[in-house]
Amino acid sequence: MEERVILDVSDGIVAMTEHAVVIAGGGPAGMMLAAELALAKVDVAVVERRPDHVLADARAGGIHSRTIEVLDQRGVADRFLAEGQVAQAATFGTTVMDMSDFPTRHPYSLGIFQNQIERIMAAWIAELPVRIYYGCEVAGFAQDDAGVDVRLSDGEPLRARYLVGCDGGRSLIRKAAGIEFPGWDPTRSNLIAEVELTEEPPPGVRHDAAGVHGFHRMQDGKTFRVVTTEQQLGPAGEPTLRDLSEALIAVYGTDFGIHNPTWISRFTDMTRQAAAYRVGRVLLAGDAAHVHYPAGGQGLSLGVQDAVNLGWKLAQVVEGTCQESLLDTYHAERHPVAARALRYTMAQTALQRHDERIKAVVDVVSEVASMDEPRKRLAGLISGLDIRYDLGEGHPLLGRRMPDLDLITADGRLRVFELLHDARPLLLDLGQPGDFDITPWADRVQMVDASYQGEWELPVVGVVSAPTAVLIRPDGYVAWVGDGTHHGLPDALATWFGPPTAA
Repeated sequence: MEERVILDVSDGIVAMTEHAVVIAGGGPAGMMLAAELALAKVDVAVVERRPDHVLADARAGGIHSRTIEVLDQRGVADRFLAEGQVAQAATFGTTVMDMSDFPTRHPYSLGIFQNQIERIMAAWIAELPVRIYYGCEVAGFAQDDAGVDVRLSDGEPLRARYLVGCDGGRSLIRKAAGIEFPGWDPTRSNLIAEVELTEEPPPGVRHDAAGVHGFHRMQDGKTFRVVTTEQQLGPAGEPTLRDLSEALIAVYGTDFGIHNPTWISRFTDMTRQAAAYRVGRVLLAGDAAHVHYPAGGQGLSLGVQDAVNLGWKLAQVVEGTCQESLLDTYHAERHPVAARALRYTMAQTALQRHDERIKAVVDVVSEVASMDEPRKRLAGLISGLDIRYDLGEGHPLLGRRMPDLDLITADGRLRVFELLHDARPLLLDLGQPGDFDITPWADRVQMVDASYQGEWELPVVGVVSAPTAVLIRPDGYVAWVGDGTHHGLPDALATWFGPPTAA
């Protein structure tokens, strides 16, 4: 972190703190991006409006399979697994799709509340060189050809090479950057709360013409998490205990004596996606880039994976290793993934309404979703395990996540994900040792000679032919596949990790 002295309009002296990257918002997406940049030795700061990372409410819960893999790639998945509950939670219609046969170490979802997720993430980034400005927000910014001047709500000025908005669905960064947010207005709203009851609620989840309703007993034994769909679209203001009482009576005929609320919140099915994930030196990730109804638990995982896709690219541009055009691949790769997830959430939301006509659709869809091929395709989409970035034609591995294989190396048995803990690119030579000379990229790309005995199986795709080498990006996706030759490798190295260093 550097201090730069500038003159203000009154000719007074103002110390302006400089960072390579400033992230607005310290939720899961913001913290994941901060971790990725810190692992790449980039000077990064997070601006977080809360005084700390303690959430008053538990908020959303759940991480899907590919996101667990992403955390495993960084060596921290066990921290989350220790506090969460493993479950088969990929759903479509009323069908829970078992993905226990998927070729991954994590063929499941993890039930874990956001307050736990944020606490674990905050402890992780505290181990890394990340500066956090607590208790303030980004109040405005102005970008120029060299960087972004950032004004904080407490008046402190910051200067950054890049500014990333991870500041939620109402993102100030997105609005101030002039990025359009097209999509669909809300048609329904839900209340969610943690309260105490004087009457025992019915078990299970109830579906009706309005939507979905249910209760979940919390760990303390006396508090319940309540979710209910309102009969009409609720107002924009903060909901009250009376609002919750009326909504429950409309469904159940009683409010079960709700009292002593810990928190109450309202969410809707508004669905929107940023038209651009980048304007100049300003970028978006997480809910700032896409909002949707929480059906299927897509939001948190989408945001974390946005961050992992963007982090290493932004680091290489900041360090001067790659041209700024590399950042264009962030929108090109992540925008279609989120658009597809938004279509799923809209479909799943519609299937939660169980009037007589929709119930007929739900029954048909649920029957189809239980069949093997549709099950795999839908579970692949929901889990994120089927993502393929468009890197051109070639081997089925190209553009897909690298399987976490058990490798035999000179240092003994190693998992692929263990080799990605430092978020560095990896060339895995699975043929004859010494086949490849990547000396011009040796300062950026690690090379490991290894062998693997077993089938190469990809989620949804199935068994594929074994490659002789793979070039793996820091986010775990395959950038090049070897077929016994070096054809295309120098181009792939230069495209993703910069031009060769002169001898």
